[in-house]
Amino acid sequence: MTLENQLLMKFLDDLNHNRINLPSLPEIALKVRDVVQDPDSSAARIAITIGADPVMTAKIIQVANSPLYRPTSPVENLQNAISRLGQTVVNNIVTGMVMEQLYQKGNNPTIERHLRELWLHSTKVAAISMILARKLTKLKPDQAMLAGLIHDIGAIPIYMEAANIPALEDEGLLQSVVAKIHNLIGTTILDDWNFPQALIDVVSNHEDLSYHSGDSVDYVDVVTVANILSHIGTTHPLAKSDWTKATAFKKLGLTPEESISILEEAQEEVNMIQAIFKN
Repeated sequence: MTLENQLLMKFLDDLNHNRINLPSLPEIALKVRDVVQDPDSSAARIAITIGADPVMTAKIIQVANSPLYRPTSPVENLQNAISRLGQTVVNNIVTGMVMEQLYQKGNNPTIERHLRELWLHSTKVAAISMILARKLTKLKPDQAMLAGLIHDIGAIPIYMEAANIPALEDEGLLQSVVAKIHNLIGTTILDDWNFPQALIDVVSNHEDLSYHSGDSVDYVDVVTVANILSHIGTTHPLAKSDWTKATAFKKLGLTPEESISILEEAQEEVNMIQAIFKN
C-alpha cells in the first residue's frame, strides 16, 4: 500500500470513529439561525441577536447599503438593514461572515498559510457563485454565495491534522490527500451543522464534472462553474481540465468562453462581494 493510501485510510478510519476534530459553527451563526427559523421571528428580534456583536452589526448595515443590493436610500440602523435584506439573506450573510474564524486557527505558519489561501479561494468562489446565480438562474444568490464559501470546508481538518503527520510536510502529498478526501469530510461537517441537503450536495459533488442531478439548475452546477473559473490562470487540475465535459456549463446555458466573459464584466462585483468577508 502506498503512503498516500495509508494516509487516506487513516483519515477515513479517524472520521468513522470520531477522532477528527471537526470545526464547530460559531455561536452567533447558530443563534441567528435559530431566531430566523422561529415562526414568530421578526427583524427586531434578529437585530437584538446580532446587535450584541458591534462588528457584525456594522457589516450588515454596510452590506444593506452596498451597490450589490441596489439601495434607493441609505439605512442607518440594524433593524432597517435586516428588513431591507430579508431574514434568510441576513442569516446566510452572518453564517458566511463568521466562517472566516474557522480559517484562522493554524497551528504553525505553513498551516496558517494554507488556511488563509483556502479562505481567499472560498470567498472568490462565493462571489462568482452569487453573480452566476443572480444573472443566469432563479436560485437564491445569497444561498449560492454561502454554497461557494463552504464548498471546500472539509479541507480545514486535514490541514489542521497535517501538522501532526510528518509525511504531510510533503506539499504534493498533502494536496493530493486534500483533493481526494476533503469532500467526504466536508459533508460530515455540514451534516453535523444541520445544513440543508442542497449545500451538502455542493460539498460532495462540486469537482465532479459529470455530475447531473436533472434538468433544473442547482447549487452544485453554479459552484462547479464558479470553482473552475476561480482557478483560471493557476496550476490547479481543474484549470487544465476539459471544460466541455462539465455538465454544469450546459445546464447554465454557457460555453466556457461566455462564462469567462461574464466573469470579466462582473469583476467589480466580485471584488465587492469578496470585500464583505474581509476584516
